[in-house]
Amino acid sequence: MTRWCACSADGDPTRTLASVGAREQTRQGRLAFGLLDEPGAASAPVEAAGVTAVGEVTLFNAAALRSSLGRDAPRSDCSAIELLLHCYARFGLAGLAQADGMFALAIADGSDLVLVRDHTGARTLFHARAHGTWLASTSLRAVHRWPALDSGLNLSAVRSFLTFAYLPGTETLLRGIREVLPGRCLRLRADGSSKEEVFWEPREVADERPAADHAHALRALLEEATARRLPEGEPAAVLLSGGVDSSLVTALARKLHDQPVRTYSISFGDTLPNELGYSGLVAAHCHTEHRVLTVAGETVAARLPDTVALLDSPVGDPLTVPNRLLAEAVAADGMPVVLNGEGGDPVFGGPKNLPMLISELHRDDPDPRARAMAYLDSYRKCHADLPVLLTGDVLAELDGAPHPADLVEPYLRQGGMHSLLNQLLHANLRTKGAHHILTKVERITAASGLEGRSPLFARPVIDHAFRIPPRWKLAGTTEKWVLKESVRDLLPATVVDRPKSGMRVPVQQWLAGPLRELGNDLLLSRATRQRGLFRPDTIRSWLRKEGTLLPRHGGKLWLVLTLELWLRSFDVGG
Repeated sequence: MTRWCACSADGDPTRTLASVGAREQTRQGRLAFGLLDEPGAASAPVEAAGVTAVGEVTLFNAAALRSSLGRDAPRSDCSAIELLLHCYARFGLAGLAQADGMFALAIADGSDLVLVRDHTGARTLFHARAHGTWLASTSLRAVHRWPALDSGLNLSAVRSFLTFAYLPGTETLLRGIREVLPGRCLRLRADGSSKEEVFWEPREVADERPAADHAHALRALLEEATARRLPEGEPAAVLLSGGVDSSLVTALARKLHDQPVRTYSISFGDTLPNELGYSGLVAAHCHTEHRVLTVAGETVAARLPDTVALLDSPVGDPLTVPNRLLAEAVAADGMPVVLNGEGGDPVFGGPKNLPMLISELHRDDPDPRARAMAYLDSYRKCHADLPVLLTGDVLAELDGAPHPADLVEPYLRQGGMHSLLNQLLHANLRTKGAHHILTKVERITAASGLEGRSPLFARPVIDHAFRIPPRWKLAGTTEKWVLKESVRDLLPATVVDRPKSGMRVPVQQWLAGPLRELGNDLLLSRATRQRGLFRPDTIRSWLRKEGTLLPRHGGKLWLVLTLELWLRSFDVGG
C-alpha cells in the first residue's frame, strides 16, 4: 500500500522527491514521480498512450470506457490508471469526465505537471511551490516534510476548521500547501503559473417526468452503482447503521451479489442510546452475517491521537475512532473492500438542510452574504464562539483574511442551480462531501488496507439527483422521499419510514469520563498556551462546563481537542 508524489523542477527533481522520502523514482525531463510508504493505492509510475503518470486509480465503469475508445482501447488486462490515461490522451477533459471512479493522479504533459482529482473527491491531492519547484502528493505529510517549504500554521484555515469541523476549499492547515478541488484538472507550469480546468460539476437539469419515472430510473442507477462496487468473487462487507442509506446499500448488495454479505454495526454500550434494533432488523431481513462492535469510551481515548494523525486535514467528527475500529474489524475478517451508505444526505437532501430552509422563510436581508452567514450558523460549531475562543493576537491577524462564508457563498447564489434545495445540496456535496465524508472514509479504510466505496456518491447517481425536481427530494416534511420510494420494496417499512435520528455519539460522557484527563492535559498544557491560539480562560471554562455552551458543549470541545491533537501529530507551532 503506497501513496505517490510528483515534482517539477529546473534542476534535478528526483532530489526533491528523495528529500520527502520518495522511492522508485522515475524522471522525465524536469518532471519526476515517486512512491511513498504510506497507506494508499498508488501504482508505480506508468507510461500509456504516450504519457507518463503516477496515481491512485479505481474505476467502476472500465467496460464503458474501453467501449468509448473502440479500436484504440488498451489490452483488457491493463491497469485502471493505464485505461484512464488512454481516455485522457484521446478525449482530454471529456475522457476524465466520463469515468466513474476514485482517482488522484499526476500526468507529465510536456513540461507541465497536470494534477487530476476525481469528480466527488474520493481521493485527495495536495500541492505546493517553493524556490521555483512544484511538489504534489496524495500525502499532506510528505509535502510538509519538504525542507524547502516554510509551512507554518495557516490561521485562516484554523478559523475555517472551527467553523465547519473540517476544511472546505483549497486551504490546508499548513501555510503554502493547497488541496486540488474535486472534478478539477490543475496544470502546473514551469514558469510558476498554474491553470485550473473543470471537467465535471453537478448541473441542475429540468426534467418534469412523473415521480414514479424518476424513482424507477434512480433505482436502476443505484443497482448499477452498487453492483460495480461489489468485490468480484469475494464476500461483501457493508457498514450498517440502520438508517435508510446504509440499509438500502445492504439490501442492494444482498440482491446483486453472488457471495455472502457481511454487515457491521456499532454499539456504545447497553446503557446508551443506539440503533441496533434497526440495524438488526435490516440484517435479519437481508439475511446477512451481522456483527456488532461495542466501542468503549476508554478505547476511544486510547485510539484518538493516532487516529487523528491519520488524517491529512482534521475532521471534528467523534465517529472517527469508531469508524477506524469498524474498518479494522472488516479487515481482520479478510475483506478487501467495504461499502457504506455515505452520500444520502448531501445528494438527496437530509434533515440537516432544514435549519437553512426555515431560515430562508424568515430571511429579510436580500444580500446573498446573509444566506451564506446563515449556512455557517446552521453548522452550530464554534463560529459564534470565535471572539471568546481565539486570542486577541490571532483575531487581529485574521483581520482582512478571507472569511469562511466565501467558501459557500458561490454555491448559494442563483446560478447553475436555481432552487434553494439544490443550491444547498451543491454546497453540501462540494464542501462536507468532498472534504469531510469521503476524505475520512478514504484515510480510515486505507489505514487498514481496505478500500471504502460509497455507491450513493457515484457520479451517475449524482447527475440524476440534480434532474429530479426538488419537490420530490423534500416532499412535504419527508426528506429524501424519492430515494426512499426507489427502494421501498427492498426494506421493511419501519426502516424506510423511520424518522432520521443519526448516530447518537456519547461525546459528553466521553469528555466527562475517559477523555477528561487527555482533554485537560492537552488543552491546559504549556505547549498549547505557547502556541497562542486559544484563550486559556475560555478553555478552562469549557472544561468545567461553564458558560452558555450547553447542549453543544461536547461537540465544540471535541473540535478544539481534535485540532490540538492534529497540530501535535504534524509538529506545527504557532
